[in-house]
Amino acid sequence: MAGPNQIQGPNAANTSVLSIVSILAVGFFLGIRHATDPDHVVAIATVITRQHSISRAALVGICWGAGHTVTIVAVGVAIIVFGLAIPVRVGLSMELAVSLMLILLGFINVRSFINSVLQRTGFAGDPTPMVVAHAHCSDGHFHPHSLPASDGHTTLPWIDHAIGGKGIYVYLRPLVVGVVHGMAGSAAIALLVLATIRNPGWAVAYLLLFGIGTVAGMVLITVSMASTFRMFGIASRTWSQRMALISGLLSVAFGGLVAIQIVLFNGLFTAHPIWTPK
Repeated sequence: MAGPNQIQGPNAANTSVLSIVSILAVGFFLGIRHATDPDHVVAIATVITRQHSISRAALVGICWGAGHTVTIVAVGVAIIVFGLAIPVRVGLSMELAVSLMLILLGFINVRSFINSVLQRTGFAGDPTPMVVAHAHCSDGHFHPHSLPASDGHTTLPWIDHAIGGKGIYVYLRPLVVGVVHGMAGSAAIALLVLATIRNPGWAVAYLLLFGIGTVAGMVLITVSMASTFRMFGIASRTWSQRMALISGLLSVAFGGLVAIQIVLFNGLFTAHPIWTPK
């Protein structure tokens, strides 16, 4: 016979479903909060400083969130469903990859700023064909040709110049950044879910909602940045380059500090590395 505090029948089922729904809702809102992690904001800032359109900024956020979600779900499913155990050295290597990516993103922005200054001051030599994005074009298409640095066009980084003619790089870049970023936090998120939700199906559903929340959170961040730039008149070419430089320097510094911590303090290349998924 059931005790007075025990719930049986439909009430027990309703309570169980309500608990699952609550946990899934928490996963969505935690995903939104996860998007605001400092390394995420720093990385996306190196990209969004070149986007003056709010709609395109939103697409950049969606691409980053989609890439992040793919990695989170892929690694999470491997841990939750197949019991994959990530070795300490592999976990640290994934976090090191994120730090190196931050350094690379920052370097691209800084180098682009230096090139624009050299072109403006006439120290860059003869004009060379470059890929430029016309601000007045609604479809954001790209044209390879030579232009002076002061005509109101936005010079893209060297890697944009290599494949920017296809136009896809504008969104491919944040997608790749999101995929790499997902590597760093996927293990911790999956282990947390596994400790909370024992049913693999619901655990995977939690990861999916977490990813959707991350997409929503990053869209809010990118749209907020683009809106702020427009509101305060920072959407001009000069201010865009300055913001790109600031975000680039910040990204290099942040990525360098993370790399130092992983290599020196966590002992990635020592016999006994230390790693706590977070």
